[in-house]
Order: sequence, then structure tokens, then C-alpha cells
Amino acid sequence: MSGFAAFRFRQFFSSPAAQRRSMNTKPKTKSPKRVTVPSLLAMKRQGQKITMLTAYDFTMARFLDQAGVDILLVGDSMAMVVQGHENTLPVTLDEMIYHAEMVGRAANRALVVVDMPFPTNHLGVHQAIAAAGRVLKETRCQAVKLEGGADQAEVIRALVGAGIPVMAHVGLRPQSVHTMGGYKIQRNQDQLLADAQAAEAAGAFSIVLECIPKSSAKTVTNQLRIPTIGIGAGNDCDGQVLVSHDVLGLTSGYVPSFVRQYANLNEVIIHAVRDWCDDVRHNKFPDSEHSFE
Repeated sequence: MSGFAAFRFRQFFSSPAAQRRSMNTKPKTKSPKRVTVPSLLAMKRQGQKITMLTAYDFTMARFLDQAGVDILLVGDSMAMVVQGHENTLPVTLDEMIYHAEMVGRAANRALVVVDMPFPTNHLGVHQAIAAAGRVLKETRCQAVKLEGGADQAEVIRALVGAGIPVMAHVGLRPQSVHTMGGYKIQRNQDQLLADAQAAEAAGAFSIVLECIPKSSAKTVTNQLRIPTIGIGAGNDCDGQVLVSHDVLGLTSGYVPSFVRQYANLNEVIIHAVRDWCDDVRHNKFPDSEHSFE
């Protein structure tokens, strides 16, 4: 090989483009298979339990996604656990979209569902489609959830007709807390079944059953072809959902009786921050290891 040819050979294989080509030949980590609406329906048929937890920001969503949670719910519960309100009513559509965009970017596997905040699904089908359309257009999320059954069948049908997957929600409906007189167990099995069947007939791909008797949840689950996701509804549902802050012990104050806490991060965080404050006050932080010369 001549000197010039050797020079060109070295130049080709040491160029930035060559380095990029070399990087592209390295084996890539296989991306996890995305959970979809059809795969959730298949999970019900196959008897596989479905997991769903709430997420409101990129970091927590990434943790939950890596842990294998099937569905991430950007819930209007953020009004209470993130914003500090006494119920879910104050959170706005713009705020839901802001948080949903973060969660959508973090999720590589989980299906991401976004709550329709009050009163976006009560303003007529056209405004409901416009609101849900914004959710899908401005975030990387794949579906919306709305509270209601038979009374929301027209809205569900319109959203599904517009190509927007819908998860319904019956039983205790937190957005109707004032009408229901508080957060109470809903025991009217005939109404529960009628609401669930109406939501399914309208095209909902799944339905949340909240705070209903275990026996009622089993009856509804057995009558539907779509998955039921329970919260305070016993273990006969096709899946379970909880507020992630409750599961991880990040909630200060009241925790519902149907919640099992799997960690106490509230205590861990308080102790860690106290230790840091103590080190700063006694000039133990930063030390030489955490300083620049």
C-alpha cells in the first residue's frame, strides 16, 4: 500500500463518520415489547393479571416502567398527592398534559393512560374529542380514562370513533365526590353492571372498578370481555391499580384501607435530608472528596 493510500486508509477508519459506523455495529439492547390495547385484551383472555400504577413525572415513570408495570396512569389524583388539594377537581387539562408529556417520554414498555380532568368529558362530545385529542397530540400517551359508565356512553363512543382508546371508570368516582357525599363503597350491583356493560358496548377497552364489594367486582369481571382493573375491589378483577405514592409510602396523612404499602420512602427521605442538614451545619459537607482543588 502506498504512503498516500495508507494515509487515506487511516483517515477513513479514524474519521467521526467511521466511529459512528463502528458504534452502529455494536449489538443493540433489545427494546421491551410495548404494551398495547390488543395485548391487554389478550392478557384477560389468557388469565394474566394486569398491573397499573400512577405516575406524574419522568423519574418516577421511568422507575415504574423498568419495574415492569403494564399501565402507567397519569391520574387526576395528582391534584391531591402532588398539588396538595383536598380532592381531584382542581387539576386542569393543561396541567394533565404537562405531566403526561413527561411520563410519555419515560415509558418504553408500559401503555400510558391519561385521566380526563373534570369537567372535560361533560361538555359535549366535540369538546371531549378536542380535549382528548390534545392529550394524544401533545404527549406520547396512548389512551385516556374518564369517569362514568352508562351516562358517558355517548362520549366514549365518540372518542373511540375518533381513534382515541378509552378506559372507563365506575363505582366510586372521585370527580363526583360531592354528589356521592364522600368516598364511600358503592354497593348497587345492578347499576355497577349496567354501567360496565354500557361502557364496554360503547367501545371502552378496559374499565376501572373502584371501591365496590369483592363479589360485585367478580360478577362484573365475569360478564365483560374487556379487562377490569380494581382499586379497593378485591382480587377477582383482571388487574389492580393503586396510587404509586401510597404503595411506596410517600403519602403524608390518610392512606386508604385497601392499600398495602411496600416501602416507607417518606421515612427514608426525612432521615436522609436530616442527615444532610446535620452534615452541612457541622461543616462535614462538602468534604475534600466532594470538592475541587
